[in-house]
Amino acid sequence: MINNDRFIRASRKEEVDQLPVWYMRQAGRYDPDYRKIKEKYSLLEICKQPELAAEVTLMPIKKLGVDAAILYSDIMNPVASLGINFDIVKDVGPVIENPIRSGEDVARLKPIDVEADLSHVIETIRILDRELTVPLITFAGAPFTIASYLIEGRPSKNYIRTKEMMYGSPQIWFALMDKLGDMVITYLRAHIAAGAKAVQLFDSWVGALAPEDFRVFVLPTIQKIFRGLEDLPQSKIYFPGVSSGELLPLLTDLQADVIGLDWRVSISEGRRRLGSRYAVQGNLDPFVLTAPMDVIQEHAKRIIDDGIQEPGYIFNLGHGLFPEASLDKLKELTDFIHSYSAKAIAKRNAGRGV
Repeated sequence: MINNDRFIRASRKEEVDQLPVWYMRQAGRYDPDYRKIKEKYSLLEICKQPELAAEVTLMPIKKLGVDAAILYSDIMNPVASLGINFDIVKDVGPVIENPIRSGEDVARLKPIDVEADLSHVIETIRILDRELTVPLITFAGAPFTIASYLIEGRPSKNYIRTKEMMYGSPQIWFALMDKLGDMVITYLRAHIAAGAKAVQLFDSWVGALAPEDFRVFVLPTIQKIFRGLEDLPQSKIYFPGVSSGELLPLLTDLQADVIGLDWRVSISEGRRRLGSRYAVQGNLDPFVLTAPMDVIQEHAKRIIDDGIQEPGYIFNLGHGLFPEASLDKLKELTDFIHSYSAKAIAKRNAGRGV
């Protein structure tokens, strides 16, 4: 049973007594107990064991005191149901056995079958729905980010093959976008039916595009995804990844509730570019966590002071946690965000006569 709904209230731009906080990749390699599990099992092997995946998802709730859980999974999981063979290779990332390079490759992609191919993910969500006292966020990779892996065959720094298809074979590109958009809608609707209280669409690498290219080649599919979810009341988040500040003015009509910001744009500037329609989430540079604790707190304080100027702010990082992050510092930061924001919100409200 949910007894802490601050994350949900903030995502709806409702007032909260203290800021909710969660961290992207909060179930991960910074945690020594998780590293022990990874000595026995790969990421994909953990995902296929619902009890174990649920255990890993719960770890940061117990250890950090965060206000939301993020499902332990990987953005590549659903593409296996389309007929894509891949592995998550240590120190590399997703490596695709059969990359998408032609219209025939796109045509061969099957519709996603969540029940037949991804029942382990759904069972993990059901377990967490029974056990969690904070909201569960589940997620999917956005079509551009997934396509970049499927086309390149592995992580890329310049997305040459991806852009080659986008610019040179737009019909193939849009056919791929359409299939991936349908995959995301079906996958996330199944998550919500199983008990997810919020969903996040990760578009980690779309910041590699110029705004006009994003508008033409990607945004229509993002709009389609959120239209495909708009009848569901659960909170919906779009995170356009790193270096995406120039894309924010194009996101003013998504049927989403929250937009995630990276650290290159302040919370107030992000709100200005978005037209103040959405709640916002972010945006501490993850590598600030390498600094002494007083420096971390100063950075967090500036972000909190900016965030609480309007309802609808969720503290997070501007990208995912990295393996070298300190569990102790994260716990201390979480406590600081809660205590400092509670005092700052109370002071703000008193000044407004609330």
